[in-house]
Amino acid sequence: FDPDWVWLKSRNLTTSHQLNDTVRGANKTLFSDSTAAEVNNHGAGYLSAFVTDGFSVTSSTNDDGVNDGSDTYVAWNWLAGTAFSNDASATSVGTIDSTGQVNTKAGFSIISYTGNGSSSQTVAHGLSSTPEFLIHKDRDTNSNNNQWNVYHAGAGDDYGYLSVTNAFTGAAQLIPSGTTTFELKANLATSNESGDDYIVYCFHSVDGYSKIDKYTGNGNADGPFVHTGFRPVWILLRESSAARNWVISYDDSTYYNGTTQSLFPNITQAEDANTRLDFLSNGFKLRTTSTSWNNNNGNYIYMAFADQPFKFSNAR
Repeated sequence: FDPDWVWLKSRNLTTSHQLNDTVRGANKTLFSDSTAAEVNNHGAGYLSAFVTDGFSVTSSTNDDGVNDGSDTYVAWNWLAGTAFSNDASATSVGTIDSTGQVNTKAGFSIISYTGNGSSSQTVAHGLSSTPEFLIHKDRDTNSNNNQWNVYHAGAGDDYGYLSVTNAFTGAAQLIPSGTTTFELKANLATSNESGDDYIVYCFHSVDGYSKIDKYTGNGNADGPFVHTGFRPVWILLRESSAARNWVISYDDSTYYNGTTQSLFPNITQAEDANTRLDFLSNGFKLRTTSTSWNNNNGNYIYMAFADQPFKFSNAR
């Protein structure tokens, strides 16, 4: 398919996670482990084009970020698919114009807007249900901290950052406001600096395809089972109640229950090769005492996607 959001990372090198999308365009890279502004034609290699059945990357022996001949990489791809545009003054939906790409069936949208510097502003997200997970970034350099702001329903109205380990706390920078918009709150320099361009990745759960929720750790190698209703293939998680790394655990296509593949969106570390959890037919089970996955009484937020995205799928 034609991907609209691509997340790239070297598995064996300590390089940055590169995030690209069709709304901003090829050659324009953001790094989940960095607060840096958007980079054009990243010097260590970059996604150079979105094509009809995938994407292209630059080719050079110096491109260790995406395409060095002796290294291994992983890329996750999402389809948004349908162009979206909202004129706030004409539709009375939101107070700031927004554009992007939307896939209402998959509960996913990529939304771009330009800040106006005013308080209590709202932005249309294009989804058919209230988003449960928002990842938000100023593409420019702003006068605050230029962080990746995160809202997750499992953390309530507390806010977190994608690029650091800080616990979720305080009043969220942006929150859903009804089914059609999200609200820009707190420090205007963070979420709505006048003239700055912002990108937001919006998600809600879809039966049999994705699940956005939370679980409580028990600190035991026989960890909790988390029901998703499908066999996961990719999970983004972290403990929201303490200073922790974000974790992506994913299937390497061997189809054993135990998965040994994990990367950390907020740091450049190479792939973790320890078995941390089992992917099961209707959820996942923690198999580690590591606090990144299973701290005793820790509140963990997550987003999971299905291996076989059907509402009623059978076990392997």
